[in-house]
Amino acid sequence: MSKEVIIFTDGGSRGNPGPSAAGFVIQDTSGNQLIAKGIFLGNNTNNFAEYNGVILSLETALEMGAKKITLYSDSQLMVRQINGQYKVKSPNLKDLYNQARTLLGQFKSWKIEHVYREQNKDADALANKAMDLKDNIEIYPQKTETANSKKLRLAVMLSGGGTTMLNIQKEIDAGNLNAQIITVISSRGDVKGIQRARDIGIEPVVIRRKDFSDIDSFSESIAAILRENKIELAVQAGWLCLWKIPEDFTNKVMNIHPSLLPSFGGKGMWGHHVHEAVLKAGCKVSGCTVHFCTNEYDKGPIIVQKGCVAKASDSVDDLAERVFRQECLAYPEAIRLFAQGKIDIVGEIVHIKG
Repeated sequence: MSKEVIIFTDGGSRGNPGPSAAGFVIQDTSGNQLIAKGIFLGNNTNNFAEYNGVILSLETALEMGAKKITLYSDSQLMVRQINGQYKVKSPNLKDLYNQARTLLGQFKSWKIEHVYREQNKDADALANKAMDLKDNIEIYPQKTETANSKKLRLAVMLSGGGTTMLNIQKEIDAGNLNAQIITVISSRGDVKGIQRARDIGIEPVVIRRKDFSDIDSFSESIAAILRENKIELAVQAGWLCLWKIPEDFTNKVMNIHPSLLPSFGGKGMWGHHVHEAVLKAGCKVSGCTVHFCTNEYDKGPIIVQKGCVAKASDSVDDLAERVFRQECLAYPEAIRLFAQGKIDIVGEIVHIKG
C-alpha cells in the first residue's frame, strides 16, 4: 500500500434534502486507482453528503495504511471550512466538521484543496450512481497484469438463468478479475443460462442428475469435466444440485447463498424460498454469503458476506432485488481474494491475508 495517496471526493442530494450519496476515489501518487466507492446516504442535504464523502474517504485511507494525503473536492465552501478559512455555522455540520478534522489529524501530513467539477468527474459519477441504485458501490482497480499473465481458470455451475455468470463475466471484461471462464456446467438443459453461456462464447455442458443411477456417478461426471479443463476454482451460480465434491477440489468450489448464513440455509432454501422465510421471520437485515462448499447444503467456511436492509413493506421481489445487488459485489470479491492467494483457512474459519 502506498504511504501517500491522492483522494477525490464528492457528495450530492436530489432535493436538498432528498436522496443523497457520497463518492470518492483513492489513487497513489502515480495516478493508479487503489479503490473507489459510492455510498448511499438516504435523505439528506448536499453539505451532509459532501462532508461524508470526506469522512468516509479518510477512514478508508487510514484503513489502507496511508500516512500522507492530498484531498480534492469541488465544494469550495467545505474546503475553506476544513482549512479554517470559514467558520462552520450550521449546527448540523459541526459534528461532521469535527469528525473530519479529527481524522485528518491522524495523518502525518495532509492537504485539502478545491477543484472544479470537471476535474472531479469520477467521484461525482460514483455519487450519482449510488443515488440511482439507492445502494453502495465498491470498485476495485483494474489489474495491471500483462495479457500473458496467468488467469484463474474458472468453471461456472448453474441451474437457472445465468445472471450471476454474466456478472462475473462483466467483472472479467472490466479488468476487475484476473480470471477466465473456461467451462459452464448446467444441471438442466432448458434454462436461459444455456443460451447466455453461448452468448459469452462458451458451449455449456449439460449434466443432469436424473441421467445417472446414483449421486456418485453424477458427481464423478462433474469432477471429470473440471479436471479435463484444468479448473482451479468452480463457482456455483444458482446451482441447485447436491454433489459430492472430490478431495482434490476441497476449498476449490464456491457457492453464493441469498441470506446471511448460517441463517436461512439448508435443503430447499434457495431463491424466493429464502426471501419469503426472511420476511416471514420479520428480519430487519438480510444479505448474501459466499462460502466454500462441502457435501452438505449451505455449509463450509464463509468467505464474504454483504448485508442489506429488509423492510416490513418489502415484497419478495423487492428483497430479492436488493440482495442480488449485494451478490454482484460479493462474488467477484471472493473470487478476487482466491485469485490473489489471500485466503487462509484455519479450522472452519476463513482468514483474509492483508
